[in-house]
Amino acid sequence: MYATNELKKGLIIDFEGAPHVVERVQISAPTARGASTITRVRLRNLKTKQKVDKSFRGSETFGEADFERHPCQLLYEQQGTYHFMDTESYEQFSLEKADLEWEAKFLKDEMEGITAFKSGDEIFAIELPNTVSLEVQDTPPAIKGATAAARTKPATLETGLVVQVPEHIRPGEKLNVDTRTGDFLGRTQS
Repeated sequence: MYATNELKKGLIIDFEGAPHVVERVQISAPTARGASTITRVRLRNLKTKQKVDKSFRGSETFGEADFERHPCQLLYEQQGTYHFMDTESYEQFSLEKADLEWEAKFLKDEMEGITAFKSGDEIFAIELPNTVSLEVQDTPPAIKGATAAARTKPATLETGLVVQVPEHIRPGEKLNVDTRTGDFLGRTQS
């Protein structure tokens, strides 16, 4: 059981009989004493992908979602369908790009370190590692002589994701990207 004050981004709870992931949490206390703290939460149903915004009082509790975690690997993507393999049982399964709207921005062939969420016989979602290494495909050149302030420029990565990077980054470099926020973290160390 989770109390309202234990809700945080990425937590998977049972809400209205289905597994939901917490996408955003905002806490407000309308009085100085905090007795009536209200927690506003954005939840995403992991099976239907519907998002819902709810407000909860501090005394409400939520059950743990009934699912299993399985380590898996992305084998390949073909025409908007991502094909995965469970690295323990070697079973293969597929998910459509529409089911992976955020995760698809970071997926590349033969990627490891992914966790699949399974309920019964159904795989309903995946979880990516916190950081992934992606190669820069395209970025404008740095402006010479403009070094007085730290500036950024857009860079298109191998998956199509566009991130803001420092001006010195060039095409062909590998970068670490945070899969939770989509932010540039630094160059990948060789």
